[in-house]
Amino acid sequence: MASSKVAIRYSKSFIDTSIEKNILDEVAKDFEFVLNTFAGSADLLRAIKSPIVKGETKKNILNEVFSNKISKDSLDFIYFVITKGREEILVDILETFESLRDEHIGVVKVDVTTAFDFSDEQKKQLEQKFESYLKKKVRLTYRVDRDIIGGFVAKVGDTVYNASIAHQLGLLKKEFLQGSITLN
Repeated sequence: MASSKVAIRYSKSFIDTSIEKNILDEVAKDFEFVLNTFAGSADLLRAIKSPIVKGETKKNILNEVFSNKISKDSLDFIYFVITKGREEILVDILETFESLRDEHIGVVKVDVTTAFDFSDEQKKQLEQKFESYLKKKVRLTYRVDRDIIGGFVAKVGDTVYNASIAHQLGLLKKEFLQGSITLN
């Protein structure tokens, strides 16, 4: 709980700075790139979070990895987080920044789980459906889980929209077991 409050405080502060400097979109792209890099390299993330690795070494590592790929403002903010000894929650800070940015620009994040990769046309249709239903701009993120058999499961904040075949089969099984469906 305390770390999430700290993540919000750091993120909110840098959101305000980014808005003032008119670099919000650039920073958001940078942080998305950093998060994707961390997600793709467990060793890098482990080194950054390690209490054994000195702060200067962490900064040097990050400089090697990101110096020509993200803006100086974004890199300086990450250095600041490390200088303050908060690198163990760096990912939380960057994810919170993303959420606060979406809130600021009026975008809702929708996490979609599908049984298979959706085509671009299917993604576009789903995006349009959610924008129409939620009456807001949406940003969809996708992941594949073959266990849902077909359809999709979408999560918007605390609300889950379960349109999966596995869920429908589970409901049907429950109805059969409760005897509410009679066969003629």
